[in-house]
Amino acid sequence: MRGRIGLYKAAQDVEVREVVLSNKPDAMIEASAKGTVPTLVLPNADGTNTVIDESLDVMLWALHQNDPEDLLHQQDTAALPAMLALIATFDDEFKTQLNAYKCAKRYRENNVVECRQACEVYIQDLEDRLGAGITEEAFEEGQKKRFIFGAKESLADIALLPFIRQFSKVERQWYRESPYPNLKQWLNGYLQSVMFNKVMTQYELWKP
Repeated sequence: MRGRIGLYKAAQDVEVREVVLSNKPDAMIEASAKGTVPTLVLPNADGTNTVIDESLDVMLWALHQNDPEDLLHQQDTAALPAMLALIATFDDEFKTQLNAYKCAKRYRENNVVECRQACEVYIQDLEDRLGAGITEEAFEEGQKKRFIFGAKESLADIALLPFIRQFSKVERQWYRESPYPNLKQWLNGYLQSVMFNKVMTQYELWKP
């Protein structure tokens, strides 16, 4: 999902090959022994290929080609390092807690609440970021901050979106009643967007 979002935001035309990971095509393994998705294959002028097989790297490659919405906040030299640091925290720490939370719910273990609370440490950070600077006056003027790094969308928003979507689906009723209004508004904005519908399009299984 991350890779597709990055390519969509950067308006990069690619040939999408839908695969089943339980039956990986030989061409996929030949391109990247890692055998994970996404795998982006870029032909070089000398006949070789450059392969990018990490979702965040796909996003960065795409946005470095074309960033019409300035998701990298290029005028602020401190912005991208700050975004990457936050994304790394979620990749390295939150993802582990999220997987534990999903497993606890799926297998009806007795530590679902504890696992959820471990995730909420990171969720609260996003809630605070999304709500920073909100005042009654801002509400009246319709200027409510909606993004993680200020009033403008950034790489961090689209990189963390898949994680927060997964979190929201573990205990749907609890999430709907959870005390995170800014996060819920932010997520709903994406889930109801044209972009989300586009990147979630299902393709026919690729046949070599």
